[in-house]
Amino acid sequence: MLVGGLVLILAGANVLTDGSASVARRWGVSDLVIGLTVVAFGTSAPELVISLLSAIDGSGELAIGNVVGSNIFNILMIIGVTAMIRPIKVGKSLMMSDIPLVIVSSLALLAMGSGPWLGDSSPREIGRIGGILLLLFFAIFMRYTFAQARQTPVAAEPPTDTAAKKEMPLWKAALWIVGGLCGLVFGGNWFVEGASGIARGLGVSDAVIGLTIVAAGTSLPELATSIVSAVKGHSGMAVGNVIGSNIFNIFMVLGVSATVTPLQFGKITETDLLVLTAASLLFWLFGWFFRERTFTRTEGAILTACYIGYTAFLIMNG
Repeated sequence: MLVGGLVLILAGANVLTDGSASVARRWGVSDLVIGLTVVAFGTSAPELVISLLSAIDGSGELAIGNVVGSNIFNILMIIGVTAMIRPIKVGKSLMMSDIPLVIVSSLALLAMGSGPWLGDSSPREIGRIGGILLLLFFAIFMRYTFAQARQTPVAAEPPTDTAAKKEMPLWKAALWIVGGLCGLVFGGNWFVEGASGIARGLGVSDAVIGLTIVAAGTSLPELATSIVSAVKGHSGMAVGNVIGSNIFNIFMVLGVSATVTPLQFGKITETDLLVLTAASLLFWLFGWFFRERTFTRTEGAILTACYIGYTAFLIMNG
């Protein structure tokens, strides 16, 4: 399952990137907007499935841990590894509007996990009211993103060798997107099931499983998509995928799951939520202040090292 899931994820990421980039060029939409919406939604599908099923089964701890761990993995590991492979240049508007939304989503989750909020019956849970509030934030984000797409209908990135090739037919691009998403979802599920079985066999708790193995497994689609996108010259899609996925995970995935049934934080501590918030701030600081809004290989190495340190901390204390 581990090997088969990884093969499906890599293959799905490759065809999804090609199909999405073709649609972006055909409709005059930037790679960034495609990454923030279509690609982000598709690569967040594993988190949605895992968290929703966990919530229904009464394991809110696993549902929240999956999202928190995935978002930490997205920022520290995906941006880190992708930048080490190829430095990522980001636009000014991204730093001023989109990444701050990632910080807001992290702060919202930190607030909900730090005490009783919005009339929730438990000191540390996301109740149905909290879930509805998260979905409202998600609706605002989607409206803003589509408004941004209407204001900037022309692709902002320079043409690449891929773009210079013969235009892919629309039906083929759609087939590539659907097929890629299916590969990502099924591959992610296989990987998570195999990894979780191994972890439980070793006696690891649900909180650690959710924050590490399940989180990394469900984030493999984002990792594969971002790396492939960056290598093919679609840096906007690579960064937009991470930003969109993090916002989708908190506002939509936890929003839907908490609306279905309240989610208990359990052993997901404030430390984990603070690490997520700190990672979001570091994401913004690296992109805004250094090297003309470019994530360099050095910064990528620092982000990756932070994730390795956090994982080691969880294992030692789990």
